[in-house]
Amino acid sequence: MGLWTLFEGFLLIANALAILNEERFLAPKGWSLSEVPGGRKKSLKGQIVGLIYATQYLRFPLIFLNLVFILAKLVSG
Repeated sequence: MGLWTLFEGFLLIANALAILNEERFLAPKGWSLSEVPGGRKKSLKGQIVGLIYATQYLRFPLIFLNLVFILAKLVSG
């Protein structure tokens, strides 16, 4: 497994987190940002919720990274 494959895996995970919908998926399961109290943001659940919202906030750079990876795959063969 090379470094490029590792980066591809991280990109796939980021894509999966970016498409999660708060109203349809996160809130019914108790994983919305409003359900994490202010003092508990350092808990594991609070950090995971923060990571999900960070990936949703950075969708446009994620789209650019997807294009770079797609173009690199097309060029490399």
